[in-house]
Amino acid sequence: MQTLNKEKKEKVIEALNTLIEYELAGVVAYTHYSLMVNGPHRIPIVAFLKSQATESLAHAQELGEILTGLGGHPSLKIAELQESNEHSLKNILEESLRHERKVITLYQSLLEEVKETSVYLEEFARAMIKQEELHSIELEKMLRDYI
Repeated sequence: MQTLNKEKKEKVIEALNTLIEYELAGVVAYTHYSLMVNGPHRIPIVAFLKSQATESLAHAQELGEILTGLGGHPSLKIAELQESNEHSLKNILEESLRHERKVITLYQSLLEEVKETSVYLEEFARAMIKQEELHSIELEKMLRDYI
């Protein structure tokens, strides 16, 4: 990471902080959603949502470790949560999918910022994009019954 000049490092730190805020928002949102699920498929969907919350927290922590390694200071904020207050399973899954897609774009921005400057950060961003894309695919499959 020594190949990051001061200006580039500041941009990377800003991108990492934005991602931390979105991952922490995911912890709150997925925890909330897991409490709101009703119906015959409640148990497996609650387990899925709780695992998403746990993973979002792990991502925020990993991002924070990288950020502090670069000399940055992790944000204490969370991204603004968008909720419809409609708690049907379809709405919960759609809101979850929107969140995942937004996080993918943020990791893609991080990737663009670190390309050809840090193999570690580049590979980290790619791995995170892969994970978030897999979550999106799962949510899209779960939503197929509602199309």
